[in-house]
Amino acid sequence: MIRESERLPIVQLYKYDDWPELRQGVREMEFRLTYQGKLPAASSGDTRAFDKHRIRKALHPQLRELWNTDNYLRKWWIGREKVLSNTPLEDNYTTWADNLADNYKRCDHRFLPLIGAEAGDDACALDILFLRRDHPGGLVESGGDIDNRMKVLLDALQIPKNCSKIDLPGTDEDPFYCLLTDDSLITELKITTDRLLTPLAEDERIHDVHLVIHVRTISYAVHLSM
Repeated sequence: MIRESERLPIVQLYKYDDWPELRQGVREMEFRLTYQGKLPAASSGDTRAFDKHRIRKALHPQLRELWNTDNYLRKWWIGREKVLSNTPLEDNYTTWADNLADNYKRCDHRFLPLIGAEAGDDACALDILFLRRDHPGGLVESGGDIDNRMKVLLDALQIPKNCSKIDLPGTDEDPFYCLLTDDSLITELKITTDRLLTPLAEDERIHDVHLVIHVRTISYAVHLSM
């Protein structure tokens, strides 16, 4: 018989702040990021800096695709002022996105964050479906506890605070797309933990996780008058 504490799914909800009030010039976005692989727990002896950047690298192409396909974000690459004034671009014109990435240059990378890049009431809410292979009641018996594993994930969503374990950028990582400038911008975090029932593939490990991260954002920086 499964004890009440072992029933699945397990839902944890953390609300850190109120969602900013919507007003003119504010844009909301909703999208989903996915991650599949190793998600170890952080500890005082190992902050998992290498794993955090490995997760950043896995999320980078998804965020790049968002910027390339979203009609508003694409205008950051064309040039905000040029779009609004219908002025032709000069050969040496630097786009708004390039300037933003220059402002967040660190660890030999030019990071391009979606949320928190400019002053304002930017905010982010995360609803995470956390799937892993384990029997009911064994969700914290192996691979580390959920809270410290979430700490690694949340740190991976933001621009790194130090350059430990960060290698040189790849040819397709300039700029390097990130979700947040700082995880303090997360106003709400919901985690639903459940079992992953797909058979273990040859390139997978038993403690690998499958995450579906539903992101809701509000930003003043993204807004472009049309």
